[in-house]
This record gives sequence, structure tokens and C-alpha cells, in this order.
Amino acid sequence: MTSPIIHRVTTLDLAVRPIVWPFAEERRDEIAAHFVEKQRERPKIWNGRVLLGRDPVFAAGHFAATYFETDFASFLAWRDWGFPGVPVFNGFGMGALRTSDGAFVMGEMAAHTANAGRIYFPSGTPDLDDVRGGTLDIPGSVVRELEEETGLTAADFRAEPDWHCVVSGPTIAMMQVLNLNMSGDEARARIEANLAREDEPELSAIHLVRGMSDLKPTMPRFVTAFVEQQLASR
Repeated sequence: MTSPIIHRVTTLDLAVRPIVWPFAEERRDEIAAHFVEKQRERPKIWNGRVLLGRDPVFAAGHFAATYFETDFASFLAWRDWGFPGVPVFNGFGMGALRTSDGAFVMGEMAAHTANAGRIYFPSGTPDLDDVRGGTLDIPGSVVRELEEETGLTAADFRAEPDWHCVVSGPTIAMMQVLNLNMSGDEARARIEANLAREDEPELSAIHLVRGMSDLKPTMPRFVTAFVEQQLASR
């Protein structure tokens, strides 16, 4: 398996268009049966609408692609079955939370989620709430996911202007460094207090990454590659 490739860009141009996805149409019955099995394992997952991408282009500090709407069941089957059919990608925003004392803040996904046990920056596959005037609003998606998962808001950080687009197979994570105005311990305490107030939080634990030895084996490879790059550049 090849290593992730990281493109540093300043602009995102992500159009949303009505596109028919042959995989979702041709394998509808299999997809439905697969989702029933997944719901038996994790009853809390639901078949909402999500956005996937196609035709990604990186050029001169610019990332462009076209997104289309599909259902979560099709996305889940496509992911679990090894990404078959016409090439598409799961492209999403990630808020790379960095504290005032240099730690990265990451959350461990709760047992009821589709990615239980994995450790990520706040993120999520885009959905229809992230569309603005026919365009996918990744900066807005990052802020929304951050508040939903951690309780932190735009008032708590300063976003760096560039995006680090980490390409790993059929996944493109558009990461933006968010510099928090608090220490790692303060950030973890704030987030844990917010999780304690929720009936069913998306996160089960908060991890602080301060060096290479802190990188967890349950982190996706594209996240690990990004964190390694950032720590090495400091």
C-alpha cells in the first residue's frame, strides 16, 4: 500500500451536482441487506444522505472536485466492499486541533458509531447541511462537526489559511489546523465536560498527541501521516 500524499492548498472549489452513481443503483438489494446487518451490530446508525466526490484535481494551490448525493447505506457498502465500481472518493473536512502548548487533540469514536474505536480529529462525511448555493462548504462543515463532537466553537480557535489535503486511496481528508487559545489539559477538560452532558456523545475518550510516541495504532494512516509531518516541521 502506498503512503498518503499531502497537497497543501489555499482554495477549495467543490461543486455539488445531481449525478447517478451506478454502484448504488445496480447493487441496491445487496446494499440494503448489508445495511440491515450493520444495524444489527450497531443499532444507532441510520441511513441518512451524504455526499461523495469524483474527479479530484490538485493544481497550483487549488483543489477542485464534483460532489454528488447518495445514501449512507451505499457509502458504507462501498467502503466495506473495497471501493468497487467507477472511481469516487470520500472527501471530508477535518479540524486539526492544536493547543497553545503544542499538543494535537483527537477523539476516540464511541462504540455506537460506524467507526467505533478509531481515533480522529473532529470530522464527518459531508451531508446536505454542508451545501451552500450548489457548493460544498468544507470550512463550515469543519466548524459544525467540531461543535457537535466537542462543544468547542469558532470563538475558541484561530484557523490557519491553508488546507492540508491528505490523499490515501479513495479518501481525501481536507485538514485545517485550528490553533486553540487554551492548553492541552484545558482543552481536554472542556471537551470531557461537554461529553458528560450529552446523552449519547459521538466520542468516548480524548487523546493528546505531543510527539511521535503518542501516535496511536488505531489512528487512520492519513491522520498519522499528517501529524507526523506537522510535528516534524516544528
